[in-house]
Amino acid sequence: MLALDHIVIAGKNAEKDSVSFNKRLAIKAIKGGEHEHWGTYNYLAYFSNESYIEWLGIRDITIAKQSDNPLIQHLVFLHEKNQAGPFQFALRTDQMDDYITHFEENNIPYKGPFLGKRQQPDGTVLKWRMLFPTYDYQTGMLPFLIEWIHPSNGPSPISLTNSQAITNVSYSGVDKDAFSHIYQLKTKKSFSNQFSLQNTKIVFNNDEKLGFELI
Repeated sequence: MLALDHIVIAGKNAEKDSVSFNKRLAIKAIKGGEHEHWGTYNYLAYFSNESYIEWLGIRDITIAKQSDNPLIQHLVFLHEKNQAGPFQFALRTDQMDDYITHFEENNIPYKGPFLGKRQQPDGTVLKWRMLFPTYDYQTGMLPFLIEWIHPSNGPSPISLTNSQAITNVSYSGVDKDAFSHIYQLKTKKSFSNQFSLQNTKIVFNNDEKLGFELI
């Protein structure tokens, strides 16, 4: 089953945005590192349900504009529109190759997988793969799949984990049936407006903005 990996928040200054969020909700965040090949950087806050928030900022707009990664293209679009806030989320899997087969067999357009890496403050390099069902970031959003090339399947230092958990993600990018088909998720009939993940749930609503609940 898929799990929520992280929620991505856009802003002009990722560090200041993370500090403001942290003061308001009494959580701690850390500097994640630099994505030199994308022209971006991030700050991160980890939570007890093995998920995290990523504040993603642009360090070099020229490099970012040249990226073929849909996440960076989406971020650049928001940057140029002066829009901020949650705009994407990642679903964690350890079966990305199976999803590629699923997409190809069912004619689901996709991009990737893209290899991601960033140098952490301690000098170590973290690596992962990203797979994107194709979407038009000017009109909607589909979450992407992430697979960590890491023994613990994700960058979650226990000593920096906050006690809160992301209990649900509010989403309205596509209808529930389409979402089920793309991500191979099933739901109980008694919960017609949501999907359960390993560590949280996705709740479908009519609000165009992506949201989440942190408790």
